[in-house]
Amino acid sequence: MQPETPTQPLPIARVNVGMTVADSAGEEVGTVTAVQMPGTDVRPDLPAGVAEHLMAAGYLRIDGTGLLSNDVYAAGDEIAESVEGEPATVTLNVLREDLARA
Repeated sequence: MQPETPTQPLPIARVNVGMTVADSAGEEVGTVTAVQMPGTDVRPDLPAGVAEHLMAAGYLRIDGTGLLSNDVYAAGDEIAESVEGEPATVTLNVLREDLARA
Protein backbone atom coordinates (compact mmCIF):
# COMPACT_ATOMS: atom_id res chain seq x y z
CA MET A 1 0.00 0.00 0.00
CA GLN A 2 1.35 3.43 -0.98
CA PRO A 3 1.53 6.22 1.61
CA GLU A 4 -0.90 9.05 1.04
CA THR A 5 0.49 12.18 -0.51
CA PRO A 6 -0.87 15.42 0.85
CA THR A 7 -3.12 17.32 -1.52
CA GLN A 8 -2.27 20.67 0.10
CA PRO A 9 1.29 21.99 0.36
CA LEU A 10 2.79 22.11 3.84
CA PRO A 11 2.12 25.48 5.53
CA ILE A 12 5.89 26.15 5.65
CA ALA A 13 5.99 26.05 1.83
CA ARG A 14 3.89 29.24 1.74
CA VAL A 15 6.16 31.21 4.10
CA ASN A 16 8.62 33.77 2.79
CA VAL A 17 11.35 35.89 4.37
CA GLY A 18 9.90 39.21 5.53
CA MET A 19 6.51 37.88 6.63
CA THR A 20 5.25 38.90 10.06
CA VAL A 21 4.75 36.09 12.61
CA ALA A 22 1.97 35.96 15.22
CA ASP A 23 1.57 33.37 17.95
CA SER A 24 -1.61 31.43 18.75
CA ALA A 25 -2.83 34.27 20.99
CA GLY A 26 -2.42 36.80 18.17
CA GLU A 27 0.66 38.46 19.70
CA GLU A 28 3.33 39.56 17.24
CA VAL A 29 6.48 37.41 17.52
CA GLY A 30 8.64 39.10 14.88
CA THR A 31 9.67 38.82 11.23
CA VAL A 32 10.77 35.73 9.30
CA THR A 33 14.49 35.98 8.47
CA ALA A 34 15.01 32.43 7.15
CA VAL A 35 12.92 29.48 5.97
CA GLN A 36 14.33 25.94 5.96
CA MET A 37 12.22 23.15 4.47
CA PRO A 38 11.83 19.75 6.21
CA GLY A 39 14.91 17.55 5.93
CA THR A 40 17.32 20.49 5.72
CA ASP A 41 21.02 20.08 6.44
CA VAL A 42 21.18 23.64 7.84
CA ARG A 43 21.54 23.22 11.60
CA PRO A 44 20.24 26.04 13.81
CA ASP A 45 22.51 27.17 16.65
CA LEU A 46 20.49 25.38 19.32
CA PRO A 47 21.06 22.47 21.72
CA ALA A 48 21.12 18.90 20.39
CA GLY A 49 17.67 17.38 20.17
CA VAL A 50 15.95 20.71 19.59
CA ALA A 51 18.10 21.43 16.53
CA GLU A 52 17.54 17.95 15.06
CA HIS A 53 13.76 18.25 15.52
CA LEU A 54 13.76 21.60 13.71
CA MET A 55 15.89 20.19 10.88
CA ALA A 56 13.53 17.24 10.41
CA ALA A 57 10.32 19.32 10.60
CA GLY A 58 11.66 22.38 8.77
CA TYR A 59 11.80 25.69 10.59
CA LEU A 60 11.52 29.45 10.52
CA ARG A 61 14.12 31.74 12.08
CA ILE A 62 12.29 34.76 13.43
CA ASP A 63 13.85 38.09 14.35
CA GLY A 64 12.05 38.73 17.65
CA THR A 65 10.33 41.95 18.60
CA GLY A 66 10.37 43.76 21.90
CA LEU A 67 12.93 44.79 24.48
CA LEU A 68 15.89 42.41 24.85
CA SER A 69 14.48 40.09 22.20
CA ASN A 70 16.58 37.63 20.28
CA ASP A 71 15.99 35.22 17.43
CA VAL A 72 13.47 32.46 17.98
CA TYR A 73 12.73 29.36 15.92
CA ALA A 74 9.37 27.86 14.98
CA ALA A 75 9.21 24.28 13.71
CA GLY A 76 7.30 23.55 10.53
CA ASP A 77 4.71 21.64 12.58
CA GLU A 78 4.11 24.77 14.72
CA ILE A 79 2.80 26.75 11.74
CA ALA A 80 -0.99 26.97 11.71
CA GLU A 81 -1.29 28.93 8.47
CA SER A 82 0.25 31.65 6.38
CA VAL A 83 -1.61 34.50 4.76
CA GLU A 84 -0.29 36.16 1.66
CA GLY A 85 -0.90 39.79 0.79
CA GLU A 86 0.00 42.98 2.56
CA PRO A 87 0.93 42.58 5.28
CA ALA A 88 1.69 38.88 4.89
CA THR A 89 1.36 37.00 8.18
CA VAL A 90 2.32 33.57 9.51
CA THR A 91 0.16 32.31 12.39
CA LEU A 92 1.61 29.75 14.78
CA ASN A 93 -0.28 27.14 16.79
CA VAL A 94 1.90 27.77 19.89
CA LEU A 95 2.54 30.70 22.18
CA ARG A 96 5.58 32.96 21.76
CA GLU A 97 7.16 31.73 25.00
CA ASP A 98 7.04 28.10 23.77
CA LEU A 99 9.38 28.79 20.82
CA ALA A 100 13.04 27.74 20.81
CA ARG A 101 15.35 30.68 21.63
CA ALA A 102 18.77 31.27 20.14
